[in-house]
Amino acid sequence: MALAREMLDAGAAQPAFVNWALKTDVGMTCGGSVKLYFEPHVAGGAGAKWPIWIFGAGHVVQALVPVLAALDCQLTVVDPRREWLDRLPRARNARYVQAELPEDLVPTMPDHAFLLCLTKGHASDRPVLQRALAERNFPFVGVIGSDAKAKVLQKELIAAGLPAKRAKEFHCPVGLPFGNNDPREIALSIVAQLLTERDRLKR
Repeated sequence: MALAREMLDAGAAQPAFVNWALKTDVGMTCGGSVKLYFEPHVAGGAGAKWPIWIFGAGHVVQALVPVLAALDCQLTVVDPRREWLDRLPRARNARYVQAELPEDLVPTMPDHAFLLCLTKGHASDRPVLQRALAERNFPFVGVIGSDAKAKVLQKELIAAGLPAKRAKEFHCPVGLPFGNNDPREIALSIVAQLLTERDRLKR
């Protein structure tokens, strides 16, 4: 586990094959040896094929992650609440990051990432959106909410210094217009929009 953490922290891209002597390397008296193969998997970093970053881990995200994890993408979910992150399913192409200031991770995102602001409320969505629009140029930025919330966000972003045109360059409400307010149906509408935008950008 310690070696795996070291490899991930160092951003290792190549696998490693190790052979440990149980007595001298591990401290076991039985002797013998063990061989282990470590293979790092990129999850949301610069090498990700289709990185999707989700800020928030609430009810909609709980329904969204199982659907996205089955697709050919790399998920990163960011939330300050460890208890909500721990409810998400484990998946080989997903990583879950606890951060007290999620917006501070926006500069670390790959340029081709799709960004979703699905946090617990307007106050925690806006700092992420502010940095995303002011400092980066992601191909897709979506925010959960209503048309009224979109207008409020635009006014606040302009007041914070963003040009009016740039302050409108996000999708809110995120998701295609079908279904009801059930988190599972919202999740499906978001997935449908993400796939539509992904395919549009490929043309």
